[in-house]
Amino acid sequence: MLTWTEKERTLIQDLKGQEQLCVDKYTRHASSAKDPQLKNLFSQLAKNEQQHLDSLRTLEQGSVPQTGGGSGSSSKMPQSFDAVYGGASQEKQDDCYLCTDVLSGEKHASHLYDTCVFEFQNKQVRDVLNHIQKEEQEHGKLIYDYMKANGMYQ
Repeated sequence: MLTWTEKERTLIQDLKGQEQLCVDKYTRHASSAKDPQLKNLFSQLAKNEQQHLDSLRTLEQGSVPQTGGGSGSSSKMPQSFDAVYGGASQEKQDDCYLCTDVLSGEKHASHLYDTCVFEFQNKQVRDVLNHIQKEEQEHGKLIYDYMKANGMYQ
């Protein structure tokens, strides 16, 4: 059973808040996105962010969660995107806004995990946080790839 310093307990709370925000944004943005590829991407990312939140809850309760390999949703993530938007349109602008919003969130989440990795005493906990950070970076890359394919990222 893991025990936490006050600082570690506070950082877990901060990480949980960030992950809950990511789950909420991806869920809402999936329902708002116009492009079916983007809807699917956001839905898959919401599930992955929920797994992160569940891992943090497991940590909070004093156990080290399993990471990677097993039932992760990363295998369901799109590997590439077809360009949907050619020219300017309101739908493209709306989807671009959603992508920009979540990409900013992924950058923030990745930075938060980067800081937290150095603040925990237990190596297994640092490994879990490092694993989640790597997935956050992969999320950002997927969003970037979608935006690049659709001429949304200059």
